[in-house]
Amino acid sequence: MTQNADHVLDHFELFRGPEYQQMLANKKKMFENPRDPAEVERVREWAKTPEYREKNFAREALTVNPAKACQPLGAVFAAVGFESTIPFVHGSQGCVAYYRSHFSRHFKEPSSCVSSSMTEDAAVFGGLNNMIDGLANTYAMYKPKMIAVSTTCMAEVIGDDLNAFIKTAKEKGSVPAEFDVPFAHTPAFVGSHVTGYDNVMKGILEHFWDGKARTAPVLERVPNESINFIGGFDGYTVGNLREIKRLFETMGVDYTILGDNSDVFDTPTDGEFRMYDGGTTLVEAAEALHAKATISMQEFSTEKTLPFIAAHGQQVVAFNHPIGVAGTDAFLMAVSRLTGKEIPEELARERGRLVDAIADSSAHIHGKKFALYGDPDLCLGLAAFLLELGAEPTHVLATNGTKGWAEKVQALFDSSPFGQNCHVYPGKDLWHMRSLLFTDPVDFLIGNTYGKYLERDTGTPLIRIGFPVFDRHHHHRRPVWGYQGGMNVLITILDKIFDEIDRNTNVPAKTDYSFDIIR
Repeated sequence: MTQNADHVLDHFELFRGPEYQQMLANKKKMFENPRDPAEVERVREWAKTPEYREKNFAREALTVNPAKACQPLGAVFAAVGFESTIPFVHGSQGCVAYYRSHFSRHFKEPSSCVSSSMTEDAAVFGGLNNMIDGLANTYAMYKPKMIAVSTTCMAEVIGDDLNAFIKTAKEKGSVPAEFDVPFAHTPAFVGSHVTGYDNVMKGILEHFWDGKARTAPVLERVPNESINFIGGFDGYTVGNLREIKRLFETMGVDYTILGDNSDVFDTPTDGEFRMYDGGTTLVEAAEALHAKATISMQEFSTEKTLPFIAAHGQQVVAFNHPIGVAGTDAFLMAVSRLTGKEIPEELARERGRLVDAIADSSAHIHGKKFALYGDPDLCLGLAAFLLELGAEPTHVLATNGTKGWAEKVQALFDSSPFGQNCHVYPGKDLWHMRSLLFTDPVDFLIGNTYGKYLERDTGTPLIRIGFPVFDRHHHHRRPVWGYQGGMNVLITILDKIFDEIDRNTNVPAKTDYSFDIIR
């Protein structure tokens, strides 16, 4: 099937043509070592059984489709939240291409990040020369105000010392001696992207608060009335941080967002390319030491950062990605307690509107069963909101969830009558989730784009909430925090419920008894 310049076929149609179908059939026959279709189907059906589930959950040395990414991805996410800062990943070019493409596909924005371009020789002899040349090139070409350094597997396996390398690079004149180059070791073979976010956030604050990596005097803390806010690794950072700013400003709170990447992941198309846009200024990052308190919206994204801040004399408060009425109530009351600011009537009315919307739609959500997966804090926030709606978060899975996280989820289940038949799965992956969906089915699955394969395989309708979302556009522009964010999540869930009702009741004179125009 040849293409015609006047009518270019998309791949949806092109690959269904007879030439392509024959080519794909030949490829399968000649190169894919095919098995008897009947045997393939037999094994496929067996893999849906409780017997297979038991074997699946017994595996220890293999992970299949983990619902997490690696540390440097979170490191890059944290770094771009600071003014004119470029992330510098000490490792191979291929790794950095992955981080950039991941963010570009989710946020639909260019994602700037540089690499020290380590190859085989650096893997043997160390990457010092790569660091020296890389920092010099980055400083000269991209004119940043700060370069935030992190690492990949290669650099960590051979034991490259970032602190020593950066000092040597400054001595060699790669960047001025006083130039800000905070760093954090972020080995990709342990932890996850939320760990990398945490390490880099802590590394940047250490750099400014503890004397720019010991090259300047340690700042003396002079407490003031402002508060700091850390959002954590969040696929909805554009909408969420703007919503948080609106809430703070409505309450009259003096605040600093640490790691504000809401603008760099949402730049306008106006003829000007912005490699850097917005972000926490370096002055604000340093002066954040003097705030009276720091709020983290995601406890498991700041497990090292919050103790570091607390050790510098601040009050710290952590949440678990609060979504819905109770979660937002707790957040706003904490802000009010820390700042002495009253919660204004405007926000009380927003709360009432969300309560009203939940009441309007409760009949359609009450009793529905959900499976959900994602980052630990997001899973906690979503599970709490589902319980608030009278739904059952039957399966809650986080590949990067810990035993402590699982205990927290179980305590949440125990606090609600709708949590009695719900289960939590720390450290498990999406192949485990597949077994759960076949052997203990639910009504809906909540997760990121990769859940579409589970939807196709198990028939469980997918509601896309999380990171990354590649196959739908602009979800990241809407908040899921605050009462308005809770409204957005509620609408997203309801739309899928109604779509499924329509899909299952649309055969004329057979199933269309509920194909209604009113819900």
